[in-house]
Order: sequence, then C-alpha cells, then structure tokens
Amino acid sequence: MSLRTTATRLGIAAAGAALTALTVTGPAAALDGTTDSKAPVYKGRVTAKSGLLLRSAPNRGSRVIRTVPHGKVVTIYCKTRGSRVGNSNLWYLLTDGTWAWGSANYIANIGRAPRWC
Repeated sequence: MSLRTTATRLGIAAAGAALTALTVTGPAAALDGTTDSKAPVYKGRVTAKSGLLLRSAPNRGSRVIRTVPHGKVVTIYCKTRGSRVGNSNLWYLLTDGTWAWGSANYIANIGRAPRWC
C-alpha cells in the first residue's frame, strides 16, 4: 500500500470519527442550545443539475442520506479528501439538518473556501 493511499485512508477515518463526534454533540453547541458566534460559517450553492446526493462518508460507495436540489445554498462545516468525483477529490461536510458529505465537485463556494476537517 502506498504512503498516499495510507494517508488518504487515515484522513477519511479521522473525518468519520469527527462526524460521529459532531453527530452526538454538534459543532460548538452549548448545553443551552447556543452556538459559538466566532465559529466561521462557510456557504456553497449546489450546482448538480439533478440534485446533489449527500452521503454518510466522503466516498461514492457510502450510503445516500438525502438529496439537495440544484441551486440550494448549503452550510459547510469543513472539507476533507475522499474518492474522486469529476475533477475533484474534495468533499464537504454539510450541516443543514443532517450531518452529511457532499462532493465539492458539485458545490460552488460562496465566499471563502471551507477549512480542513
């Protein structure tokens, strides 16, 4: 196994662990339901004509959780590397209702690019 493959697998595993932790606690969620106002907010617009499939992990073989329609603005928590879709191997962790992964190939950033997970 190459060093690059190992690093990619470790990155995906770490992102999966982060997703699990966030699913339980939410990002910077306080017990009273407030959030950290200093946390950066990243947005993107779905460009996939037939809608964007959101998945349980940053790869094309993972379970589809839901679909987001073309043109919808989504909130992005962070990005990581995963399986290649089109010209990109980047995936965004979206926070709109369900914590799920969407291919960055089909999300146009609005403003700054998201931080790394």
